[in-house]
Amino acid sequence: MIVFNERCSYQHLQRFFHYYHQSRTHLALEKDRLEARPIQPPASGRIVAIPPMGGLHHRYERRAA
Repeated sequence: MIVFNERCSYQHLQRFFHYYHQSRTHLALEKDRLEARPIQPPASGRIVAIPPMGGLHHRYERRAA
């Protein structure tokens, strides 16, 4: 990550906080995230990888075809 100025730093931090609260799993929460997510049954569609931090980490969820 390259930070050019204060605005760029703020944007990186905002993306990280969003990832931390909405995507990252926590061992203390039994591999759930801070904001609980619903269970997605296989009938919901195929599994799609979403890179919330620009590709370093991925979040996986089911999306309808």
